[in-house]
Amino acid sequence: MGIIFDTSIWVGLATGQIQSQAVLNAAGDEPVYISAISLGELGFGVESCADPATRMLRARYLLRLRERPVLDITSMTAAAFGMLAAVMKQSGKSPRTRVNDLWIAAQALENAFAILTSNPKDFSGLPGLRILTL
Repeated sequence: MGIIFDTSIWVGLATGQIQSQAVLNAAGDEPVYISAISLGELGFGVESCADPATRMLRARYLLRLRERPVLDITSMTAAAFGMLAAVMKQSGKSPRTRVNDLWIAAQALENAFAILTSNPKDFSGLPGLRILTL
C-alpha cells in the first residue's frame, strides 16, 4: 500500500495551512508518494509567481519535493484516466475541469494507493478510490 498526497496537501504544508503532525498522523506507516502531476502544478506555481522572494521559497520547496518518490504516468495510468473521465462524463459532469485530479486518481487506482487530500470534493463520484481527508 501507499498514499499519494494530493497537491492541496503539499501546498497546505508549504503555506502552514496544514500542520505536518496532522499529515503524519493521517499517513501512519504508509509510504508517501508525490504525483508527477503535482510536481507540474507546483512548478506552475513557481513559474507564475511575480514576487521574487516568494518565487525563491516555492522553488526551494519544489526541489525538496522532487527528492520524494515520484509516481510517473504510465500506459496503465492512461487507461485508468480514460475510465475515470468517462465515468464523470456519463454522470453529466465535464472531466475537463478536473483533469489533474483525474490523473492523480488514475495513479491511485493503478497502484492501489489511497489519496490524502484537503479537497475531497475534487474526487467525489470517482469509483474505486480510497480517499483520506484533512
